[in-house]
Amino acid sequence: MFERTFLLTHQLRDTRWLFTLLGILIAMTAGWLIGNFGPLGALMTVGLPVGLLLLISILLEPKVGLFVYLNLSFMLGFTRFIQSDSPLGLAMDSTLMLTLLSVLLNAKRMDWKQLRYPVYFALVFWLLYTILELLNPEAPYRPAWFYHARAFSLNWFYMATIMLVMPIKKEDIRLIIKTWLIWSFLAALWGFKQQYIGLAEAEQRWLAEGNAKTHLLWGQLRTFSFYSDASQFGAEMASATLFSAIKFADEKRLVHKLIYLGLALVFFWAFAISGTRSAFFVLVAGFPSYLVLRRNMGMIVRGALVATPLLAILLFTHIGDSNYHIYRIRTALHPSEDASFLVRLENQQKLRAYLKHLPFGAGIGTSADTGARFSPNHFAAQIPPDSWYVEIWIETGIVGLTLYLLMLATMIGYGTYKVWQIKDPWLFKLMTILLANFIGITLMCYSNPTLSQFPTSTMLYIACILFTTCHRWDNVTEKSLEKVMV
Repeated sequence: MFERTFLLTHQLRDTRWLFTLLGILIAMTAGWLIGNFGPLGALMTVGLPVGLLLLISILLEPKVGLFVYLNLSFMLGFTRFIQSDSPLGLAMDSTLMLTLLSVLLNAKRMDWKQLRYPVYFALVFWLLYTILELLNPEAPYRPAWFYHARAFSLNWFYMATIMLVMPIKKEDIRLIIKTWLIWSFLAALWGFKQQYIGLAEAEQRWLAEGNAKTHLLWGQLRTFSFYSDASQFGAEMASATLFSAIKFADEKRLVHKLIYLGLALVFFWAFAISGTRSAFFVLVAGFPSYLVLRRNMGMIVRGALVATPLLAILLFTHIGDSNYHIYRIRTALHPSEDASFLVRLENQQKLRAYLKHLPFGAGIGTSADTGARFSPNHFAAQIPPDSWYVEIWIETGIVGLTLYLLMLATMIGYGTYKVWQIKDPWLFKLMTILLANFIGITLMCYSNPTLSQFPTSTMLYIACILFTTCHRWDNVTEKSLEKVMV
């Protein structure tokens, strides 16, 4: 034992020169990065070793890649604090592709039979259609396809493949939900800081770059936290409110009830200060969907007794109008009196005339910011879509929009069928919440492109696979269920 220790010590002494050389090289590299790139260089100095460790970890275990991608989805909004021309968003794509590569490298541990579900076939069919859009003769600039195809179909397809074949456990599902709630809570706190304390210099600069016209209305800030914009922040806060409020109603233990009640109140007020009126429909559609999915008439009646007076107050009174945030929520229920909503209808009338003879649309990448960048003179780039479904309609035509809506309907319908077969009470309640939230977000997307934005898109990609294949974690037998009931 003494001899082995002596030899090991001697070997370490012989290699000290190597560690010294590595230390000098690392110090020189760090100095060069900081000298040339400033704060970004300092981040790179710290990030490179961490990135190398993450790279190896992801290749060894694809589950690591899934959680890194999930967390990066929330962190992406912090890029407004980094002044750099680097395509930082590509880190998301790189992580997703590395995770997919890891799945292939660990193919023996993957369950490839799970790819036989209808939800996956629907995604593959939609992916093939978007690939065929590369041949659309109306597309003015074909390379723009790559900018929108990721949000349209590619990322969803990759995530579905990973989620289906990877061996996910209940503990992983719990961790996904906790990660989402923790990030949502931090986002709410950051939103309160913006609203009641003030904006950071980088956030003021972001508003000055042209975003003030949509985020400063009548002198009131539409809080956006560290998300891409206020609409995304509002959608996330409404989703978290829906989840927390339902958990508050379902929980039996008083401590848990109080925790979820506190979270629901925090998230709801964060949603209110976002000024995102359309996010209110996540709640308006999500709660009734949840009650129907539970198939409990008593819950439906109680839910109606609570919701009807609240909606009546918002619809038929002016109580609380002195508070700007309550007033903004109330206007969501009176679209005919909203000038911006009427402008959207006028734009859709114009688009209907343009797209009348274009059943396959103007080509993927021709509208919104990408269209304005690569083909600004094209009609598709000159009319703001103001809606995720309108954007799909412009770029893929009525054929593409129909296929996309059928895909969403397949997920909701098949998800409902699978959820209603669950015997595990915990799993049943969780999956009904995820499905109800999915329904609420899909309704909201009539007014906002939320389904294509991080982090909501990542959470929905994960959720749709969870509730459409939820039987994978339903290990409660009829006998054990009877014992629980007794």
